Amino acid sequence: MLAKRIIPCLDVKDGRTVKGIRFEGLADVGDPVELGARYATEGADELVYLDISASREERSAFTRLVGRVADRVNIPFTVGGGISSADDAAALLDAGADKVTVNSGAVRNPGLITEIARRYGSQFIVVAIDARMCEDGEIHVTTHGGSRMTDRLLLPWAIEACERGAGEILFTSMDHDGTRGGYPVDIYSRLAESLPVPVIASGGAGGMADIADVLTSGRADAALAASIFHYGEITIKELKTYLRSRNIPVRL
Repeated sequence: MLAKRIIPCLDVKDGRTVKGIRFEGLADVGDPVELGARYATEGADELVYLDISASREERSAFTRLVGRVADRVNIPFTVGGGISSADDAAALLDAGADKVTVNSGAVRNPGLITEIARRYGSQFIVVAIDARMCEDGEIHVTTHGGSRMTDRLLLPWAIEACERGAGEILFTSMDHDGTRGGYPVDIYSRLAESLPVPVIASGGAGGMADIADVLTSGRADAALAASIFHYGEITIKELKTYLRSRNIPVRL
């Protein structure tokens, strides 16, 4: 069985790491380079950096910060935010990122996934999906940092993204993000059953048991979390020791 991955997520706005609840009420939690270096030392498997205001501000992501991270961090890291062309992705990969994640740009132009995958390979592209439950009982995809609702539905869009060349799917449940009430395990289980690529779970981690549940019952390949790491509630070493005690394979 492949080892499950633990991935701290660093949402970046104006050069600082921030965290909110359901994408709102953002609070400053530290320097993104220093935090990333700390998580790498603690045993994180990967990092994800998201420039959360790039799409709203219609600008490309932060290549200068990516270079600083690459100089300090010795584990793979993924970067996203404002990527609307293969050239945008190229700039981030050239700056030192190991993978890029596309979200709003891919919803607007699904061919972007195919273009990046053809140029660099599926292993370099993660399609991020921010979605929430709506009044019609369906989980709708949003764009621009969760500020714009679309008609696309979570599962069909995730399937299409894989068909177009996505190497991984990173789904953030906006209904659970920052609430620390646990991941929506049933949704991740359906995604894992339906998709041919790894699924990264994001949104809702309140403790070690929540992460264990989404990696087992939810069948996610990786768990992404922010608040519990940013505020020092648990360390990655403690988490991995706990997961091992639950017979969940992780790299120590």
